[in-house]
Amino acid sequence: MKIATFNVNSINARLPRILEWFDNTKPDVAVLQEIKCMDEKFPALEFEDRGYNVEVHGQKTYNGVALLSKHPIDDVMRGLPGDDSDEQARYIEALIMPDDKEPVRVGGLYLPNGNPVPGPKYDYKLSWMKRLHAHAEMLLSNEEAFVLAGDYNAIPQAEDAHDPAAWEGDALFRPETRAAFRSLLNLGLTDGLRQANPNGICYTFWDYQRGAWEKDNGIRIDHLLMSPQAADRFKDAGVDRSERGKEKPSDHVPVWIELS
Repeated sequence: MKIATFNVNSINARLPRILEWFDNTKPDVAVLQEIKCMDEKFPALEFEDRGYNVEVHGQKTYNGVALLSKHPIDDVMRGLPGDDSDEQARYIEALIMPDDKEPVRVGGLYLPNGNPVPGPKYDYKLSWMKRLHAHAEMLLSNEEAFVLAGDYNAIPQAEDAHDPAAWEGDALFRPETRAAFRSLLNLGLTDGLRQANPNGICYTFWDYQRGAWEKDNGIRIDHLLMSPQAADRFKDAGVDRSERGKEKPSDHVPVWIELS
């Protein structure tokens, strides 16, 4: 089962490019971030025509996440638990039910950016990460295979940035952000991309400014974290880096894992 995450930076603005990637790679499950549209504006028919079940948690102009699966979907949840006042569309989760394999729960997330620091946006980011930690603890208590995939807006280590010094003080690389990310791993989750490539360059984002793509001035902020039960089924992981060099790309590229 191939599970992918892709921050598309506006689904309707980049639909031809996104559909091309789906046609070429055919993921079994994909979670999308920054769809930037309400549910009714999501181009569901284009994906359904390709055999996907579609679940959307949209928001006008900003944020928005979607989950697409070639397998039946059950137990869909929209929104991260822990704060009923949070109106931002940043989390979607469902149980994926293959006919010939054990189910896998997949959570798709778009973690807040948090800039500028200090300020309410960074406070919201850290609060959101605490809620994600609590939710991951709950999921672990169920002892089921699950994957938390998405744009975490977190650079885990210095080797995950081409120029770490340029990110000092940024919300993506602040010590509190990295500590919160490590706390997820310390629960017993496994970083899928680093499982496949422990030490190599695995950038997933290149800014549109200052020739970042041409200079390979990237960062790794898109992650797939696996529960122990999912990690036991791990086969491979990768980054579809070439997508960034195509016409009108997202500033992120797809990242994926494969489970048996």
